[in-house]
Amino acid sequence: MKWLDLPPVWLVLCLALAWGQAQYYALGLSLAHPITFLLAGLFVGGGIVITLLAVMEFRRHQTTIIPHETPSALIQSGIFGRSRNPIYLADVLILAGLCLWWDAVLALVLVPLLVWVLEKRFIIPEENRMRREFRADFARYVQKTRRWV
Repeated sequence: MKWLDLPPVWLVLCLALAWGQAQYYALGLSLAHPITFLLAGLFVGGGIVITLLAVMEFRRHQTTIIPHETPSALIQSGIFGRSRNPIYLADVLILAGLCLWWDAVLALVLVPLLVWVLEKRFIIPEENRMRREFRADFARYVQKTRRWV
């Protein structure tokens, strides 16, 4: 059951709900416009790029990417210099982008819901573990780098 409590599972669940809403419960609502599709592409593409940049930093620092494990290194370089949680940011961008691409207007409410789940289930516990593990280094990192953007 532990594998069910991972951010990609939550993202896929939200994506499935968004796709289902777009396919079966559109209710005549639409945001379809070329600019909307452009934004959707930028969000999804940006989310993929951010994820790849973050994964490269994890590999470079040879630390875990698994949310419930304590990392062996505090990553502050690369994309982590801009956001303490770039992969979670990427998940939110991908969800928002695909909601727009599928024209799942009602499913856009899943975006703040996913942010809330990520904060409560993953970010806060992760930051507490890193605070205990890296102490002053993590405190300095929090001072200079925002949680999301």
